[in-house]
Amino acid sequence: MKLPTSVLGAILLAACASSPVPPGTQASSERLQQTIVPGTTTKAQLLAALGPTKSVVFDSGYETWVYQAPAGGGRFAEYVVLINPSGVVTKTRTRAPALP
Repeated sequence: MKLPTSVLGAILLAACASSPVPPGTQASSERLQQTIVPGTTTKAQLLAALGPTKSVVFDSGYETWVYQAPAGGGRFAEYVVLINPSGVVTKTRTRAPALP
């Protein structure tokens, strides 16, 4: 039996949508604030404490890592970590969840 292309596409999209969140992507706001200290916490310490997450590496050697903190109602606050080329957290930023 051959599936129509539209059905196959829908199945593939559903599989992508249901893929699990990468380990470490989500942590409580308290845990993030206690674990990540600008000027002190290293990239290796972040990986050991929270695991890998979504990241962007820039040509300059800086990296940004993004974590999510549950904020209730299925919403999440965003916690962005800037890591310098030496591998040390330079700065963090928290963005409140979008209003429903």
